[in-house]
Amino acid sequence: MPGPDRVPNVRSVRFSGRWAGARPGRVRLPRGWRRAVALRRLAAALLLVAAGVLAAAGAASPSVVGAPVVQARRDLVPGAAVGPDDVGVVSRPPDAVPVGALGDVGDALGRHPVGPVRAGEVLTDVRLVGPEAARAAGGVPDAAGVPLRLADPAVAALVRAGALVDVVGGAGARGGGNGDGVVLARGARVLTVLPGEERTASAPLVLVALPGADAARVAAATVGQEVTLTLR
Repeated sequence: MPGPDRVPNVRSVRFSGRWAGARPGRVRLPRGWRRAVALRRLAAALLLVAAGVLAAAGAASPSVVGAPVVQARRDLVPGAAVGPDDVGVVSRPPDAVPVGALGDVGDALGRHPVGPVRAGEVLTDVRLVGPEAARAAGGVPDAAGVPLRLADPAVAALVRAGALVDVVGGAGARGGGNGDGVVLARGARVLTVLPGEERTASAPLVLVALPGADAARVAAATVGQEVTLTLR
């Protein structure tokens, strides 16, 4: 019989930070704890694998890689033809690409900006002279651009892209008659004014947007004729 000063069935006694009867430096965990730790490690490994797969898929996705867009490398002057050093292609996330953005430099070369363009701006179809810009400025699906030569070069200095003008023909314009001027079109929207180096004649050239029928009529009435503009 054990005496009152003895504790029966004790396999180990803690003494000085160690368990007597156990291996030094090692604590044996219950079986349930070991299983829980193993399951947690397995779950962590699976999560790491899944994260790697998702990262690889995302890197190959267009939403991460981005879409090519044409961007201005420098400030562009209204009316000046776009050159190869003026623009370049950069990558943008699809949700940051504006509608109508150009994707190839060739789509911009030789064309004229409608209004000033800042360096870093993505070029779209309505920012360059063309059918899209005419339709956007004219506000109707059949709008077209009409080039007009000004009789007075000083008027060109007062005209800016986006301005609303009336087109007035001189005595030589068809429909003028009796040497009097005639209003050929009202409310034309200026697309651009070609600067001196882009002109093929001494008179400035202004491109305006008009509805289809008006554009054809004004173009026919001003063949070989100079006009003037009234600013609204």
